[in-house]
Amino acid sequence: MIDFSQALQDKIDIIVHNWIEAVRAEEQIQTAKQLTYDSVRDSLPVVLQAMVTMLSQSEDSDTGTVIEESLHHGTVRAQQGYDAQEIAREYRLLRRVIFDALEPELLKGSGAEVSRAYRLIDGAIDEAIADCFQTYTQARLQELQELQNQLQLTNQELTRLLRASQENLSHLAHELKTPLTSIIGYSQLFLRQINNPRIQDSAPNLAHIDKVLNNGRLLLRLINDTLEISRYDTGRIKLQLTATNVRSAIGTVVEIIEPLAKAKNLEIALECDPVLDQVITDYLRLQQIITNLTSNAIRYTQAGTITIKTELWPDKHWSLCITDTGIGIASEDCDRIFQPYFRADSSLAPGMPDSTGLGLAIVARLVNLLQGKIELVSEVGVGSSFTVIFPLELDGV
Repeated sequence: MIDFSQALQDKIDIIVHNWIEAVRAEEQIQTAKQLTYDSVRDSLPVVLQAMVTMLSQSEDSDTGTVIEESLHHGTVRAQQGYDAQEIAREYRLLRRVIFDALEPELLKGSGAEVSRAYRLIDGAIDEAIADCFQTYTQARLQELQELQNQLQLTNQELTRLLRASQENLSHLAHELKTPLTSIIGYSQLFLRQINNPRIQDSAPNLAHIDKVLNNGRLLLRLINDTLEISRYDTGRIKLQLTATNVRSAIGTVVEIIEPLAKAKNLEIALECDPVLDQVITDYLRLQQIITNLTSNAIRYTQAGTITIKTELWPDKHWSLCITDTGIGIASEDCDRIFQPYFRADSSLAPGMPDSTGLGLAIVARLVNLLQGKIELVSEVGVGSSFTVIFPLELDGV
């Protein structure tokens, strides 16, 4: 008689390890590649331990733990940014890894023993999937509600903005149309399905929620970027000057956005002049410039390196240069790239992620506010280099 309970107990560690390796190797589970080992693992060892009791004929079946940890897992995966298809693939891989690990024992067991083991393990995994999707759906719906609340709050300021200035109304209306149309369409589809218990937690239904959230986030980012430009153009941005360590400011930004670079296997290289530790500037606005330029470099670079370099100049100025090995910008677009809502030729970057067309316009305004100037050198297919030159200390502020 084969003791599948003991076999599973003995192989918990190897199952966890093999599953994490399989998840990270799976091309269609991109989110896991940005997480630590422990974050991917989550509560799997606890779930497997509960499965041990389910396979045992001498212990009480611990289905409660499977349910509890699976509910928790759904919430965690929602917070980590998984989409529904990625979660479904994780569980398919888990099923395969468990049975691969138990294969030697399964080959030795009787028909009845093997049938029981398959039934109990399959049942536990099916229960885990159902419970996980239940809390995952709840978490995504909560996120959708929070996003809606944010949109309502920012809409009030946007309304005031549009009443005060009509200059970019046609551009803004065009940019808002696509995400709004998607949000409305998928929301209507979701609302028609939500009362049908058979498809409430289905992967296609959850995918509709993902699309609503993604387009909602794009819309919110577009609104916030528009408001940022409005604040500059109306003189409502007030600088908070302080002695700033430039390397520290860059390090903080890199720490935040490095996962985006790692997800694309890009390297971020720093070449910071150590003497730039007492620059008088607005720390947060400087970080905003660094963040926008570096994020932009990552977005339009598929392979290679993002280099961030600072240098002290002899005329009481210093420079920040961010260079990428990306798709580059056509020469005829270089003079227009800092205009609001302008996007370079999309044929150079097919399949690139959505952009509001406002990031570089915000950078140009903030650079001007900090009494600097920005220069761009770019070559299609080679990459781009944005150089910002600032005074060591702002005058008359």
